[in-house]
Amino acid sequence: MTIADRYGPWALVTGASDGIGQATAHHLAAAGVHLVLVARRESALHALAGDLERSHQIQTRVVAVDLSRPTAAAEVADACAGVDVGLVVLAAGFGAAGSFLESPLATALEMISVNVSAVTALAHVMGARLVARGRGGIVVFGSILGWQGVPGQATYAATKAYVQALAEGLHSELADRGVDVVSVAPGPVHTGFGARAGMTMRSATAPDVVAAGALRKLGRGVTVVPGVQGRLLTLALAPLPRRFRTAILGRVVAGMADTASP
Repeated sequence: MTIADRYGPWALVTGASDGIGQATAHHLAAAGVHLVLVARRESALHALAGDLERSHQIQTRVVAVDLSRPTAAAEVADACAGVDVGLVVLAAGFGAAGSFLESPLATALEMISVNVSAVTALAHVMGARLVARGRGGIVVFGSILGWQGVPGQATYAATKAYVQALAEGLHSELADRGVDVVSVAPGPVHTGFGARAGMTMRSATAPDVVAAGALRKLGRGVTVVPGVQGRLLTLALAPLPRRFRTAILGRVVAGMADTASP
């Protein structure tokens, strides 16, 4: 059974202009799924939409919106009106490295708005539509950093802990209502995340691998850790007490930040 057969003809993808969101959009388009593409950069979205339409003969809708705005989720939902969206991929998010108290509060609050508030609002409004249509899927993106606190990325790790807990709860709540929910918890990924966070990732997973792993796991479990690096880190850290994982990952994050410094 194809993704379109299982979930329907349209998917919503946030963070579609680059990274994991863009890779997921390519996978879905190749499967014949029409796409509502959401990100801040309108020009990048239109370029992607044109490429996908030419390459895969699908339809697209472009929604250029800043998901940190309180009204963003409602704008996205309105843009999906009249479209039979059966799959919701909430890939938008960002991180920043640095001491919590020495980093701008505005950055932390924006991160919470995008990584937590927007994900919550979109999962709520679109989840209700999926339940009403009797079937669907929701993909959210946590991180292996979200399984413990991480010095140097305290806010980011906290937002991903929230996403993981939300996914676990929704997975159980919605399973009997026809909606599959999966949380994707990658390790380091080669995306724009590193540059924005001020970090250098020498060994990281390709976005395409993460996207493929997410879609493959949907309907088959609650959490997937895609990529060799993420799985190895998870296996190595899992037996350790939480405080040790926090200390180890704090040193890893600090090393990445030091490498990126001029």
